[in-house]
Amino acid sequence: MIRATSVRTVSATPEAVWSVLSDHEGMSTWAPGLKVEITRAGTPEPNGVGTVRKVGIGSPGPIVEEVTAFEPGRRLGYRAIAGVPLKNYRGEVTLRPVGAGTEITYAVEADKRLPVGEALLAKGLSKVLLSGLVRGIGAGPR
Repeated sequence: MIRATSVRTVSATPEAVWSVLSDHEGMSTWAPGLKVEITRAGTPEPNGVGTVRKVGIGSPGPIVEEVTAFEPGRRLGYRAIAGVPLKNYRGEVTLRPVGAGTEITYAVEADKRLPVGEALLAKGLSKVLLSGLVRGIGAGPR
């Protein structure tokens, strides 16, 4: 198993961070080049557990993800069901209030098949995704 985690504290409240994080189709505003399409709504929340989203990143094709955890203001989890070179790829974003801001932890994990390459890819993904989310929130680091 490989796991990579990136952590950053921002000046926005957990609610403000959550409003950006849980807006799947809005990801394109904070992750330039991405196009996200909801292909199946979750229940009971349309963006909640069970939501399936296609994340277009150009070639070789879209990544298809399913939301597996949806705790407003606290935690969003997902798993890739197609289009990812990492086997059993999963991601989780957790939010924790810190003073007037929020600590964001972005973790990704997958089964390890290669000695080094997948671990480096996972670490890069966690950093890039967290950086994009912070840009989307519009709240600078604390």
